[in-house]
Amino acid sequence: MIKRNSIWQRCLFLAAAACMAAAGAWSAPLPLKVVGNQLLDSSEHPVRLRGVNCAGLEWSVDGDGHILKTIEVAVSEWRANLIRLPLSQDRWFGKAPDQQDGGASYRALVRQAVDFCAAHDTYIILDLHWSDAGEWGRNIGQHDLPDRNSVLFWKDFAAAYRDHPAVLFDLYNEPSNINWDQWFKGGPLTETTEKPSATLTYASVGLPALVAAIRSTGAKNVIVAGGINWAYEVGGIADGRALLDPTGNGVVYAVHPYPHEYSGIGRETIAQWTARMEAFARKFPIIVTEFGSLSSSWPFPKEWNCTDEMWNREMIGVLEDHRWNWTAWDFHPTAAPCLISGWSYAPTPEFGVWVKRALQSNVLP
Repeated sequence: MIKRNSIWQRCLFLAAAACMAAAGAWSAPLPLKVVGNQLLDSSEHPVRLRGVNCAGLEWSVDGDGHILKTIEVAVSEWRANLIRLPLSQDRWFGKAPDQQDGGASYRALVRQAVDFCAAHDTYIILDLHWSDAGEWGRNIGQHDLPDRNSVLFWKDFAAAYRDHPAVLFDLYNEPSNINWDQWFKGGPLTETTEKPSATLTYASVGLPALVAAIRSTGAKNVIVAGGINWAYEVGGIADGRALLDPTGNGVVYAVHPYPHEYSGIGRETIAQWTARMEAFARKFPIIVTEFGSLSSSWPFPKEWNCTDEMWNREMIGVLEDHRWNWTAWDFHPTAAPCLISGWSYAPTPEFGVWVKRALQSNVLP
């Protein structure tokens, strides 16, 4: 149970943070920018970002009631210096069926999350995770590409967090079931939804359109952009589809390595994936914004002789050895692969234990 004085202190902190935000005096880490294949702060020093995803605000208005405590534990106890916060464009505007306040409480909660991270010298990736296939309040979920409403989201959202030094913008969670031309240009798109199974057609937009929407507000925040195949494949970026950003602080490319099969690639070992990423990372800055193993859903080939714990430890070792930026998925007890086993925030033995150890120390046993 939280003591009364702890609640009072938190209220004072949030009130002070709101006043600072209104005055434009952000309490935050140094602003970031991309230079070549590196992420630097405004003092020209290389920055290493490592942390966790904190799911919940994409599917609920209040982050399952735990989101602020979750971020606090991740930052204060696990020592993450980066939080990735998945969001919903419909909930931002108050368009979800369960919202009655035009999104005011949702936007306030996002603000509290940002303010907490900023006050604790922590960066936060604000991630457009769920969209609506161009129909406000309907089809709310994860879709293959952003839609025209996503452009409106980014114009409004970027204006709210324009040049906030702690904030990075993640354009769109996991573009999927598309080719590189669609990723770059958008266009009419037909996808099959899982629940319920149905065909859905909408006008998608390419990721450059989202960059343009953000920069139209004057926001220079670093942008994060995932490739195709659920953000697993980034080869098309190196083949001429890099996102141009002449007026901003640059683009970092996101990858989501999970141990299952991907269209056109098959199933790679960590060593095979690493070799591809090493070549890409020599030219472009990267961040692994999701990773984790879930053999109950993605059984390993017998010849791999692998377990979830073995895969997770190997992947963490690769990320640490290469000093790549990363956020593990997910700091939630039901958003698998799970880092915690419940709302006591006890780390899962096959994954969370090793992520926590890596965040608290640069050395793995």
